[in-house]
Amino acid sequence: MNSFITEVNSLKPGNVSPYSEGHDMIVADFVKSAELATPILCDPSLSVGERILESVKLTMSEVGCNTNLGMLLLFAPLIRGAELGVAQLQSNLGLVLQELNDRDTACIFAAISHASPGGLGESEKYDVNQKLQDNITLQMAMTEAKDRDLIAKQYVTDFEDIFSTGSDCIEDFALRWNSVQWSAVACYMGFMAEFPDSHIRRKYGHEVAEQIKINAAPIATAFREQDSPEEATEMLMKFDKALKQKGVNPGTSADLTAASLLVYHLGKTVL
Repeated sequence: MNSFITEVNSLKPGNVSPYSEGHDMIVADFVKSAELATPILCDPSLSVGERILESVKLTMSEVGCNTNLGMLLLFAPLIRGAELGVAQLQSNLGLVLQELNDRDTACIFAAISHASPGGLGESEKYDVNQKLQDNITLQMAMTEAKDRDLIAKQYVTDFEDIFSTGSDCIEDFALRWNSVQWSAVACYMGFMAEFPDSHIRRKYGHEVAEQIKINAAPIATAFREQDSPEEATEMLMKFDKALKQKGVNPGTSADLTAASLLVYHLGKTVL
């Protein structure tokens, strides 16, 4: 729950936050979604796929829009890996991903279809909106999608970007600024500056996503150079306004940030 809330409360240009709501969503939608999904995600009697599907179904039913599919896809394997032992989280995560079975695949495909985010469902080869074929594994589908979808990429790289880029960034800037919430902004801007955002790409195409990445790079650098992150609020809000005027939402960068926060918080439980 902490990771959900810290992420949504952080000033993330282009994304929903208390600083600036938008995209026909409000902060309360994300808080409610977190409250609904957390008990399901932490239910050890459910498989990874079941946790994702049941969370998506309840969110769509009670909130009425897709607020959390990307986060759920990332959180469920991480939480299952933590149940096997937080101290070996990344290696346990690898085992969890390897052991996802046909039932998990069916549940995850159903969750993606139910939330209707686009992206993974656009592939002619493995269309999640079509009946799941018995010989298509989740890893096959995620491998096929990994070059256009950063969430899919995590499934075939043992969440490399979360561990090597995201959580390390949060750790470093939380120590520097004594604020996990502002460190989440550094993480978010880092993801925006390093990768074309998958959510933007789905809606506007690769060229727009690439241009947003280029635009984010100097802002991310300037923000990370601040001694006091609050002093960059005006700069971040200006970028936020520009993105929202274009209807651009770096939602995947926010999802990766939330997962990085989860890894950070889980790491603190073993210290």
